[in-house]
Amino acid sequence: MARSNPQIALRPQDLVVLLRLSLEAGAAPSYATLSAELSLTASEIHAAVDRAVTAQLARKDERGKPRVVLEALRLFVQHGARYCFPATRGELTRGMPTLYAAPPLKDKIVQPNEPVPVWPSKVGTVRGMAFTPLYPTVPEAAQRNPALYALLVLVDAIRGGSPRERALAIQMLDEQWAD
Repeated sequence: MARSNPQIALRPQDLVVLLRLSLEAGAAPSYATLSAELSLTASEIHAAVDRAVTAQLARKDERGKPRVVLEALRLFVQHGARYCFPATRGELTRGMPTLYAAPPLKDKIVQPNEPVPVWPSKVGTVRGMAFTPLYPTVPEAAQRNPALYALLVLVDAIRGGSPRERALAIQMLDEQWAD
């Protein structure tokens, strides 16, 4: 007799949704708005929020709007993201810069003489080595929201950067998410 596993597991798009929600000071945007911005379906947004609430990375307010638990998200990104969503690299391709090649790290890290890490993307303008984003729609979402782009770059540095890049990214996230 086959048994199903009732254990909930976070998915990479859940972290993308949480990062986007972490940018809100007030009430969260509607699922439809998030859907359009992140290039995810409204049902994917809803499922991501439900998994985040189960994982105690978010909670719902009295109106049912999601709110990120910043301290929990900070700890998860710092200590868990690179193990749950490890960096995957590929071949030379066209895409959007990430890691040390994109803001906010670009001005803080000396750029090496090698192809930069990029999220593969048809609309990308930079040739570099493929660095698989958390979710396939990340380049589109990052183009729409520069603040989200910066957070995704910092998370990528934690997921797959050098120890120095990882430490700098953690420090920058701590400063952004400080209460």
